[in-house]
Amino acid sequence: MNEYALITGASKGIGRSVALNLAARGYHLLLVARSESELKELAETIKQVHRLNVEFLAIDLSLSGASQEVADWADSHTKALSILVNNAGYGLFGDFDSLPLEGQLNMIRLNIEAVISLTHQLLPVLKQQTQSYILNVASTAAYQAMPGLGIYAASKSFILSFSRALHFELKSSPVSVSCVSPGPTDTGFASRAGLDDFADLAAKFNMDPDEVAAIAIKGMFRKKNEVITGFLNRISAFAAGHLPKALVERVSAGLYKK
Repeated sequence: MNEYALITGASKGIGRSVALNLAARGYHLLLVARSESELKELAETIKQVHRLNVEFLAIDLSLSGASQEVADWADSHTKALSILVNNAGYGLFGDFDSLPLEGQLNMIRLNIEAVISLTHQLLPVLKQQTQSYILNVASTAAYQAMPGLGIYAASKSFILSFSRALHFELKSSPVSVSCVSPGPTDTGFASRAGLDDFADLAAKFNMDPDEVAAIAIKGMFRKKNEVITGFLNRISAFAAGHLPKALVERVSAGLYKK
């Protein structure tokens, strides 16, 4: 097989697990993240174990022009790109007016703008394949407003809605679009979001990133438009859609009170 997959946020967490899973399936890889050292370590590991072509690019996708740089870089390595995984993203915990504005705008640029830009720039090559896939990573936070994680949850709601619309628009094309919404996962998300005080609570519900990646990829290849990882997370998302919104928001806000 000579097909390639491009994965953003590939250096750790779910992105790293997705890369290892696709490598085991025989896909050559284009890995994108901010950390060059972690990307290099992952690339060398995959090359040694699977003897595949693995290239990496250390770049901050929230920067202006970064998505175009990634698209040009990918084009220079292959015309056989058949999987795009938009995984890069992060959250910030705190009340809207207490968090620095620039940090919140930067989160929007990465969580939303980078996904839109990279998807738009790579769709032409994905459409040239016999079959190709886009996997966008949202969150169970996408299913409700979340006081304390307001901008993050809203950004993931956008990704979920965008993915479902794109799935429908491309249904007659070779490109299948899926969106995976993980719940708490054992990654570095909580630390970067400023949720270290709630690490013990999260640990009780955390899923392993390898398990999340396996469920996501299975759903992607089955061309499911929406994938929620884990039984409890599916129940939570269902409840959020059927219970009174005010109640859901009260419960959500209560989870993060010290």
